[in-house]
Amino acid sequence: MNKNILKGIGIGFFIILLSVIAMYLGLAYYYAGGFSYGTWINGVYCTGKSVNEVNEELLRKCNYEGLTIIDSDGKSYIISAEEVCLTFDFDEALNAYYDRQNPYLWIDNLIGNAKDAEIKPVVEYDETIYEKTVNELPFFHGTSDDDRILKIVKGNQGYYLVNERSHVLDEERAKEAIKQAFDGFEEMLDLEKAGCYKNLPLTEEMEQELLLWNKIEDYQDCGIVYQFGEEEFPVDGSIVCDFLKLDDQGNFVFDDQGNLCTDEEKVYEFVDKLADEYDTVGGVRQFRATRGEVVTVEGGIYGNKIERKAEKKYLLDAFLNKKREKHEPVYTQKAFRQGKNDIGDTYIEVDMTNQMLYYYVNGKLQIETPVVTGNTSRKRGTPTGTNYVYNKQKNRVLRGPDYASPVKFWLPVKGAIGIHDASWRSEYGGEIYKTNGSHGCINTPFEEVSKLYDMVEIGTPCVMFY
Repeated sequence: MNKNILKGIGIGFFIILLSVIAMYLGLAYYYAGGFSYGTWINGVYCTGKSVNEVNEELLRKCNYEGLTIIDSDGKSYIISAEEVCLTFDFDEALNAYYDRQNPYLWIDNLIGNAKDAEIKPVVEYDETIYEKTVNELPFFHGTSDDDRILKIVKGNQGYYLVNERSHVLDEERAKEAIKQAFDGFEEMLDLEKAGCYKNLPLTEEMEQELLLWNKIEDYQDCGIVYQFGEEEFPVDGSIVCDFLKLDDQGNFVFDDQGNLCTDEEKVYEFVDKLADEYDTVGGVRQFRATRGEVVTVEGGIYGNKIERKAEKKYLLDAFLNKKREKHEPVYTQKAFRQGKNDIGDTYIEVDMTNQMLYYYVNGKLQIETPVVTGNTSRKRGTPTGTNYVYNKQKNRVLRGPDYASPVKFWLPVKGAIGIHDASWRSEYGGEIYKTNGSHGCINTPFEEVSKLYDMVEIGTPCVMFY
């Protein structure tokens, strides 16, 4: 290769080198007027921008509205940033970051060493307003630690423990946590999670009260539930609190083993009260008649009647042994259905004003027929009340002082009063009963009573009314 060619190559390389150096220095000079190439701060691209420009962009991103504080009751309180005149300024931190940059080292960012820097602003707010706002928070204005009590109290739901010594707000720790959260621009502070609650030490007397409460709570946590058909009656703390025996001064009574004594008479009183509420034999019922109105039906032989002696023995034993179970009471008379609504939706309805008989099964009308009830002019009117089908017989002769009437179907509902066919009748319904009614029974057309006989179960309620 000749010398001229070599000389040309050398000159060309020198020119390129000078150009690269000039470009590098030119960019360095350019970046000397702002942040270096590839600079990111708090998520803002800062290359070539001045401190003031970046400060303005960062301030626009600062939309902190304040701190929401949640106490142990789940109540929330707000310290508003606006209320305490909170302001931000990144100028000092940006200038410090800018001064640390060397514009001649911009190439370092170019080759992959650029990072998103995190800087903190200078935060200012009115300390006086802040302190006033914090000090006025409601949870800082409770009972003093020295005055906090621990005692057992009786309320509507039974005994309960007032324990002001447990889970007490540590005011110093809470104020510190609030300050840290606010200064850190946190949006929410849960005092519980932040560990701002403490337990205060107990006196010897308080320790004894706590031991007593554990015994009471063990008894009050009663798991006995009375079952009345689909209805349930839990024997809860509001009830069993009265089962614990008290002396004349209102103090709990203990046996020789230190166990709480039971007031048996209170247990028996509850059973009597429960039976009064759920015994339905001969009671007053509000019944929605097919004719569209609610009628009051009183008396009759249908219903439930609790065996009180057996239930008193059961409940006392179950309470003392802390049983947890559902219990159906023992009945001296058990109806077709239990509970306060013991008629249910399967029943016979005898409307003696309209002289109609209806039979419903699961709420659906199966039989609808005119009937003839007791002769009211001779004071033999069919008695009102809620009764039930207690037997079923075929080919029975009904007898009285002055009659003997053979019937094919006999469904007695109260004593000698029952539903039956009446071959001697050709007409039913209307006002026949007033002058030519039965001796008290419900005379029913043969075809309808035969269907009823086949369908109805013994025990089915029979509601009879005018």
